[in-house]
Amino acid sequence: MQPYQARRARLIAQMCKHGGGVAIIPTASEVVRNNDVEYPFRHDSYCHYLSGVTEPEAVIVLVAGAQSRAILFCRDKDAAHEIWHGFRHGPDGACAHFGFDQAFSIAALDQHLPGLLADAPALYAGMGRNAPFDERLNGALRGLRGAGRSGLRAPPVIHDVHMLIDDMRLFKDGGELDIMRRSAAVAADAHLRAMRMARAGLAEFQVEAELLYEFHRQGAAAPAYPSIVAAGANACVLHHNPGRTQLRDGELLLIDAGCELDSYASDITRTFPVNGRFSPAQRRIYEIVLAAQLAALAAVKPGAHVMAPHEAAVRILSQGMLDTGLLDAGRVGSLDDVIASGAWRQFFMCKTSHWLGMDVHDVGSYREPGTDAWRILHPGMTLTVEPGLYIRPAPGVPEQFWHIGIRIEDDVAVTASGREVLSAGVPKAIADIEALMR
Repeated sequence: MQPYQARRARLIAQMCKHGGGVAIIPTASEVVRNNDVEYPFRHDSYCHYLSGVTEPEAVIVLVAGAQSRAILFCRDKDAAHEIWHGFRHGPDGACAHFGFDQAFSIAALDQHLPGLLADAPALYAGMGRNAPFDERLNGALRGLRGAGRSGLRAPPVIHDVHMLIDDMRLFKDGGELDIMRRSAAVAADAHLRAMRMARAGLAEFQVEAELLYEFHRQGAAAPAYPSIVAAGANACVLHHNPGRTQLRDGELLLIDAGCELDSYASDITRTFPVNGRFSPAQRRIYEIVLAAQLAALAAVKPGAHVMAPHEAAVRILSQGMLDTGLLDAGRVGSLDDVIASGAWRQFFMCKTSHWLGMDVHDVGSYREPGTDAWRILHPGMTLTVEPGLYIRPAPGVPEQFWHIGIRIEDDVAVTASGREVLSAGVPKAIADIEALMR
């Protein structure tokens, strides 16, 4: 209960600094998969971050002002429904369990909204992200505006509450980092399992099944994102969905997979030879990507900006492209020319890092608030480091490297002294990978 109460108090304090108001944060909606079957429910990250609530049909209301309070609207207790769908806290239980000042039935939300919003100096909401709930909120605002002659007034200003919460979520506390370490450890074990069982003749989906088994065996709720299991040329498709493509002797297998544990994601990628031995061409490209990743990891430290790992990786990858003939120096020029022109994007078409947390592509601006400057890294921030090379057949590209796709990705927390690699449990040195697969 304590971390959620503290987060709500921090958000209320920020709202008070801006003159106060009312914040309204709903959880996600249940979604029908087909006919009367729903997709497995996954709560909204913002709502969960502030409450710990994982049930559908929940709405947080925070009132910031002279008498600040935190209110939860949630499902009623219902013995019949609980027989079919499981336990519900109900308003009384939720109030006690999650530390809210008040709790009401979700059925009473529309009745309470006008009174909560009336004369509030501002509304803090995530407009534009949940259309049905936006319309519900707009209905309450229209009602207040239509009742102007009665002396009631709708909030004159609407702020994006997610922007305030984003800056909070960008910095992980000790409890969050502990969960992320566990999430990364489970994902690491899944990668090790896949590496040990991979062999020619298996299909991508069979390798994916091993990942899913290990995730669930260790208590993860689900994959943090659709796993990428890409054999051979499929590794040059950045978001390849596992299919029936068979693993073949002499080819590489790229696995990008992480799990969601206690609402926090891990995100790990490893690339390895199906037969356990890198070919000379595969080894040469792999060594370039690994060197780029190690340089990018070294760039993660307090005081550096968030693009520093990307810049370090691009420099090494670009030099590797020139050294291997992937890029013709006579055509593209020097290393500095390659970087300046962006010629490297032919083989590395994405950024090296993204924030990581409750969402695999976690929230938080990559720019310093109110400026165009890249965000400075501070202890508690968590991000991925994932350079790669994806070599498709093209004129002038040496044929020995065609269809090689390699990515190496780790989860990293910024610490006071530098960095902590949360996903270090999966080998990535060539000798260590070959030894494991033997």
